Amino acid sequence: MSRFVLPALLLAFATTGVFAQDGRYGPPPPPPPSGDVDNAHFGWADVLRVDPVYGIARTETPRQECYDQQVTTQSRGTGSAAGTILGAVVGGVLGNTIGHGDGRKAATVAGAVAGGAVGNAASRGPDGSYTSTQTTCRDVRAVSEQRRIMGYDVEYRYRGEVYNSRLAYDPGERLRVRVSVSPAD
Repeated sequence: MSRFVLPALLLAFATTGVFAQDGRYGPPPPPPPSGDVDNAHFGWADVLRVDPVYGIARTETPRQECYDQQVTTQSRGTGSAAGTILGAVVGGVLGNTIGHGDGRKAATVAGAVAGGAVGNAASRGPDGSYTSTQTTCRDVRAVSEQRRIMGYDVEYRYRGEVYNSRLAYDPGERLRVRVSVSPAD
């Protein structure tokens, strides 16, 4: 009985190896539709070499760039309202303190007017101008470049002949090919 077991095991391993080799190719391609008579059929080619083809992809991204800057503005005879009001109040209080009797009202009014003028002039700055901070923004486009795979140069063998094609994908070890036959004349 052991005489038959060893040869049976060897036969089982051999047939399993043959079927395993055929299994890597997958099922055969489907036949063309019945109305298709262009003398074409499909087959499998062994891929010999795959080389990625690189290219540069540019991307523009809009963004806003902002910065603060000092701005000096020339006054046209007017200062800030706060400076004028503060000066008028201070001048009115001083005028009220200096004046006596009936002249107190006149001194208060004169002090308020003079204080308002002094406060207005002080708020404008010594040369009639004032400085403020202004935020300025501008639109810019950031350009980035990336090296990307644009395709694959594939070298493959079908029935002993070697062919080259550029594909959009990496086909792996095997490539499905369409074979078309037509007269040479």
